[in-house]
Amino acid sequence: MQTELQTVSSNVWWRLMRPHTLTASFVPVFTGTAMALADGSMDIPLFILMMLASLLIQAATNMFNEYYDYVRGLDNKDSVGIGGTIVRDGVAPKFVRNLAFIFYFIALLIGIYICNASSWWIAAIGLLSMAVGYFYTAGPLPIAYTPLGELFSGFFMGPVIIMITYFIQSGSFSWSHFFVSISVGFLIGAINMANNIRDLEGDKEHGRRTIAILLGQTRAIQFLGAMFAIAFIWIVALVFLEHTTPWALLVWLSVPQAVKAYKQFQGKTAAFEMMPAMKSTGKLNTIFGFLLTISYLIQFAINQFQA
Repeated sequence: MQTELQTVSSNVWWRLMRPHTLTASFVPVFTGTAMALADGSMDIPLFILMMLASLLIQAATNMFNEYYDYVRGLDNKDSVGIGGTIVRDGVAPKFVRNLAFIFYFIALLIGIYICNASSWWIAAIGLLSMAVGYFYTAGPLPIAYTPLGELFSGFFMGPVIIMITYFIQSGSFSWSHFFVSISVGFLIGAINMANNIRDLEGDKEHGRRTIAILLGQTRAIQFLGAMFAIAFIWIVALVFLEHTTPWALLVWLSVPQAVKAYKQFQGKTAAFEMMPAMKSTGKLNTIFGFLLTISYLIQFAINQFQA
């Protein structure tokens, strides 16, 4: 293991963690922290630790994905959108798997500290989240092989991360913030949907039954567009029902990015042609999440001014 660590280049390390996917783990932490700050709570060390744990779990999940997709024969040198550290760079498969477990172990140690500083109820949710990350591509029936991939990724990387972050900061649970977090969940699920649209043909050949495969490419793209639309309309409804700050409407500034991502999928058939759309979908989640975070920071500033 030590020899492998010494020979893996920084570029391979970078691709092994699939950095373009990490926004789905750190944006929710920013959002949950901003929600707590707007409500009057902020602990910087816990914020940093939660961010680190979230990134470690996401990176480990990506490594498990890399390993098990290789083991099942899904990945090869010509595959699009993968890290490619095993099939292209010759990194030992077991090294990738073991490194993922090490990342999980470090995240577990961080989680113990966070639980000790907040509540041990967080441990059950955290362990469940780690299990979902592992069994997403592992086990006899991986989640990624079913139509539930978008649901699991959207829920656990959206509402779950946001509400855990909010809870460890504030010590309480808020249904209003939970409802808001669902919008982020839709867009994280959309990242997964975009990935499955791109990989539709290859996944079909290897026995996967994703939503994209069940719907077919045209309707899957329409479904993706509906996920985008619901995320934005959801925020409007919550503002109207006074479940969130009116400043949350700032997320509508990211509508052009949603339109761009949707249009980039249309008329494309080859996986490599869909890579720009895939990246645009990830960028949409980032912009939307940061705008939502900014809305709570603005609300915090207003609260401080009025105090």
